[in-house]
Amino acid sequence: MSKARTGNFFEDFSVGQVIEHATPRTVTSGDTALYTALYGSRFAVQSSDVFANAIGYARAPVDDLLVFHIVFGKTVPDISLNAIANLGYAECSFQRAVYSGDTLSARTEVLGVKENSNAKTGVVYLRSTGYNQDGATVLDYVRWVMVRKRDEASKAPDPVVPELAAKVAPGDLGGAVPPIKGHGYQTALAGSPHRWGDYTAGERIDHIDGMTVEEAEHMLATRLYQNTAKVHFNQFTEGQGRFGRRLIYGGHVISLARALSFNGLSNSFHISAINGGRHVAPLFAGETVFAWSEVAETAEIEGRSDVGALRLITYATKDLPCNDFPGRTDDGFADGVILELDYWALLPR
Repeated sequence: MSKARTGNFFEDFSVGQVIEHATPRTVTSGDTALYTALYGSRFAVQSSDVFANAIGYARAPVDDLLVFHIVFGKTVPDISLNAIANLGYAECSFQRAVYSGDTLSARTEVLGVKENSNAKTGVVYLRSTGYNQDGATVLDYVRWVMVRKRDEASKAPDPVVPELAAKVAPGDLGGAVPPIKGHGYQTALAGSPHRWGDYTAGERIDHIDGMTVEEAEHMLATRLYQNTAKVHFNQFTEGQGRFGRRLIYGGHVISLARALSFNGLSNSFHISAINGGRHVAPLFAGETVFAWSEVAETAEIEGRSDVGALRLITYATKDLPCNDFPGRTDDGFADGVILELDYWALLPR
């Protein structure tokens, strides 16, 4: 029996199964520096120990999406090695700040399985939890992924599709944010005078700037997260596949869109939850990412007068500036849209 692992296929997953993922990862300042180099994120709280400490943090926390990608990467060898596509996210909650020096681990519970009509693949629904060295949960999220079958003739399991919340409730937001000292939050240093109360539901913001992705960048990013999905790395096999080239990790697009959103949402310093997300179309090296956001909802957080929440729907596009706000259409999405991300961001009041 070979000691090398080929990863799990659709038949290997069953509802209620719990997987403890290898390997624990200590986050370092080098990780955060490389993350900044890849995306150019400029949010003040994650950029400056002095700024973060002045508003109540011990020091600058690790970027929320870097935490997400590291936890996600832990799950890939067991969940996604034989995946065709990651289809969506729900009920993602950032529950505790992560700092350089913290060690992250992950475990996953299988919530549902459903074979596709082609009998060659199936969809697996999973809840993954990231926790720190003290066993405290820092991140919890649901995703569903399409996975190849090992044997197309194998019997299909009884379908189980979990019911998922349409959004994370505002009352569940803010656990990763200490009480903000209002006098310490300097909007001039943060890059914008616009606080939570300056935004209204229905408002649309074109983030204007674009960022072209290079082949080496997206592969370096995916390796940073220890994400081993072969579709991102192996041109020898992917050159013979559907697209003829390596796919860019969908999380890379999310981080690009988040970094671009600084222009218009500079004070949205924390992603508190992700309500849902869809990778509408693939992105390839050489293409340029643009983004725009719509304020879908504003919400106060019970018991907190220091921060408020914006529910944002951010769309990323490729080779398509967003001055016309391309997004959903009557029959799907506008040409050029590659990502729709529905999330709660916190801003100072």
